[in-house]
Amino acid sequence: MVDATYQKIGPRIDARTAQRQRATDTGFRLVTLFFAVLVLAILGGVILSLIIGALPALQTFGVDFIFTEVWNPVTDKFGALAPIYGTLVTSVIAMVIGVPVSFGIAIFLTELCPPVLKRPLGIAIELLAGIPSIIYGIWGFFVLAPILQQTVQPFLINTFGQLPLIGKLFAGPPYGIGIFTAGLILAIMVLPFITSIMRDVFETVPPLLKESAYGLGATTWEVVFKVVLPYSRVGVVGGVMLGLGRALGETMAVTFVIGNAHRISNSILAPGTTISASIANEFTEAVGDLYTSSLIALGLVLFVITFIVLALAKIQLMRLQRKAGG
Repeated sequence: MVDATYQKIGPRIDARTAQRQRATDTGFRLVTLFFAVLVLAILGGVILSLIIGALPALQTFGVDFIFTEVWNPVTDKFGALAPIYGTLVTSVIAMVIGVPVSFGIAIFLTELCPPVLKRPLGIAIELLAGIPSIIYGIWGFFVLAPILQQTVQPFLINTFGQLPLIGKLFAGPPYGIGIFTAGLILAIMVLPFITSIMRDVFETVPPLLKESAYGLGATTWEVVFKVVLPYSRVGVVGGVMLGLGRALGETMAVTFVIGNAHRISNSILAPGTTISASIANEFTEAVGDLYTSSLIALGLVLFVITFIVLALAKIQLMRLQRKAGG
């Protein structure tokens, strides 16, 4: 009777096989643990290297390094305020332009797009992510900047520039290059990343929920904003934060079109600079330990900004998940 039972449930696992399986599981766990610890070690090494490299500049300038606009290698006076300002403003412009466009594209691909166009459009969006950033920069400098200088920027200056409150944001001559152009390039660059993630999370919404809403008489607009978006809001926020992280650290494309001017202007049409662009432009020409240390300190500031943004995003995602669970 017992043998018949074992024959039904399969062969008995002997002690040697069980021991080998336990050894395999242990080895697999140790290998994955090693890789996880390796990532933390690399991250810690990067942080430590940045701190050591930035220490001379931080000891010389102190907290004033963060709040000083002057950047003069001749007199060894360095401040990170202008690059920090440029990094944050260009990233905000990129998000203001890129997120609504990405949301619209993702909704069209998942809810409204004809089947014959869905795949070609999806591939086209994904191909944008594969274009090197330097190509975006060259295109922005030789093609987009002249177009903006001749058409878009004069329009902004003549319309929004005349308004009492926000007029200063669009004042000045149309340079073509500048903070606005850099933000527009960043918006184009982050668009495929945000769109792909939004499209994927929108496709995870159960069709039964949408069909039920349509059956109750809901319009497409109501289905999107009352069913699809609430169901997938955690993924949407994650996609937006991924795009923001991409915008904060972009280097070559921004370097081509931002103007690389170490100053803060009230107008977003004026030239400026970012942390990554400053490092890329000046690191090979840095003469003296203080100059090099100041550039490394800029890298440390960018690391801290990125860490804070990602930490806030993680906290927001946790809150959304907790609210959804409740």
